[in-house]
Amino acid sequence: MTPAASTAETAAAKAHEADVGPPPQGARAEQARGTVVPGGRARAARTIIVTGVLTIVALYFLVPVYWVIVAASKTTDDLFGTHGFLFAENIALLSNLSQVLSYDGGVFLRWLGNSLLYAGVGSLIATYLAAAAGYALSKYMFRGRNLIFGLVLGGVLVPGTATALPLFLLFSQLGMVNTYWSVLIPSLVSPFGLFLCRIYADATVDTSLIEAARLDGVGEIRIFHVLGLRIMTPALVTVFLFQLVGIWNNYFLPLVMLTDERLFPITLGLNHWRSQTDRLPEFYELTTGGVLLSIIPLALAMIVLQRFWRGGLTEGAVK
Repeated sequence: MTPAASTAETAAAKAHEADVGPPPQGARAEQARGTVVPGGRARAARTIIVTGVLTIVALYFLVPVYWVIVAASKTTDDLFGTHGFLFAENIALLSNLSQVLSYDGGVFLRWLGNSLLYAGVGSLIATYLAAAAGYALSKYMFRGRNLIFGLVLGGVLVPGTATALPLFLLFSQLGMVNTYWSVLIPSLVSPFGLFLCRIYADATVDTSLIEAARLDGVGEIRIFHVLGLRIMTPALVTVFLFQLVGIWNNYFLPLVMLTDERLFPITLGLNHWRSQTDRLPEFYELTTGGVLLSIIPLALAMIVLQRFWRGGLTEGAVK
């Protein structure tokens, strides 16, 4: 079709519209829907798929928690004689929790205190050390800086189970096996925390701000504590949370290092109770009730620190 013919057809269409009038509102809406609906359907389909995937992931994490709550509310007979995901007729949650807290002179409370000591103190010190090292690697230029950072990243790839035996031999020579230090000292190092703190310091701590503080006569230690730590707070909370969860759930290192029941963390203590269920079935009630109590501190920490956790991951990962 020639350009002249196309121009003529366009002029004829405009003349016909002038004689007949514009199409009715419903027709124009139908035309608009005809052009918009395909894209809208694609977006709706993507929304449904994403929502479905997130629902499956949420169920994957929430169903075990629900089962623990149901199991902790049953007696040993109901635990094996009723449906696993349904509550029994007689709810024994309070009595089970009371037994957990009072059994053997309240040994569970001692395990809880040990876990709070290992996880709380270890996480605080590990977070501070990671922040100091990450800040130094980010803001100080010295020879071998990248080599040190590469070695630290290599430490992330080494599983904790691979270092448990060498640590046991080392602490045996130092006479520190079966003490609080044998579990606490290895928890003070966080290679992932150092990596995150350096990336976050590169992205958020402005070098010109540090130079301005130096011109005002502020020392390097004070600059780090007053400026660096405050700016890096979201990353520090993220490191603290990861380290807290890791130490709280740590099982293999205390298993290797500790033999005294009074020094056990919750993970090792609950496994000690579970190992006695074959000869004493009532330990099922103690174990399920103890598991329920053991997840409460982590749940509270996640609820309180989740906004800092999200901010630390997103802001620290983008430069």
